[in-house]
Amino acid sequence: MHDVYNGMAATELHGVAWQKSRHSNSQGSCVEFARLPGGDVAVRNSRFPDGPALIYTRAEIEAMLLGIKDGEFDHLIAGG
Repeated sequence: MHDVYNGMAATELHGVAWQKSRHSNSQGSCVEFARLPGGDVAVRNSRFPDGPALIYTRAEIEAMLLGIKDGEFDHLIAGG
């Protein structure tokens, strides 16, 4: 088995516009997304803006968003 690292320090992503959901709460509990110049998408935790950012392809983000819209991940937040 080998180590795989998919990401970088968010501070290394210069000139990107981070966006969070309008449903995010005021305590900073949210995930932020930024489109990168090559078309990939970076994702970071808003509580740690200088921490790591994971990098995904547009196809990976699209698959995730379609799954979210279809309710495939509702069980992760069910019951509070």
